Amino acid sequence: MGEAFEARGYELGVVMMDASSPTPSVEGYDVLVILGSKHAVYDEAIEAAWFGRELDVIAQADHLDVPIFGICFGAQALCLHHGGVVERSNEPEVGWFDVVAHNGSGIGPGPWFEFHFDHCTLPADAELWATSPKAVQAFAVGKNVGVQFHPEIDDAQLADWFASGDDNGARSLGVDPAQLLVETARETPAARVRTAELVDLFLAHVGR
Repeated sequence: MGEAFEARGYELGVVMMDASSPTPSVEGYDVLVILGSKHAVYDEAIEAAWFGRELDVIAQADHLDVPIFGICFGAQALCLHHGGVVERSNEPEVGWFDVVAHNGSGIGPGPWFEFHFDHCTLPADAELWATSPKAVQAFAVGKNVGVQFHPEIDDAQLADWFASGDDNGARSLGVDPAQLLVETARETPAARVRTAELVDLFLAHVGR
């Protein structure tokens, strides 16, 4: 994802949001990309620690007309901010899955990397862009776009996730982390191309 934006002339400023970090400002930025988290947007303790401030950043971006691209947790944050509902899913997805595009969105079928245990019910003013049999996978609300899948993932990032000592619940679904790493390494080259196309789709949507 970062490579695709840089190839299109953007400079990256990366900020970690947590309980100890200051609240960033989007003033002067062209685009805000909100990445994932192992936490849930409906966790009241996380909201008190830092997520409430992240919602403030989203509100600032809307006020300043800075378009947002939300990924997984970031998409759920967008959904929540605009009046939708995010809940624990009875059918989580971990692995590489195809999606179905809706409303002429142009979202490619994938496969895209999924690693989520929650799902979105979209606000009334959102446009559905893609689904899987188990969840909303992409949507637009105003200039903002959210995707439930992880276009930014590659085998190196996934290895870092697993190296942290936590498989983030993958094993509970019968997923073998080692096999998933092999599959991700195989998918990474084509996924990099799909992600670049997705960035182009987002930038066309926001008129950039």
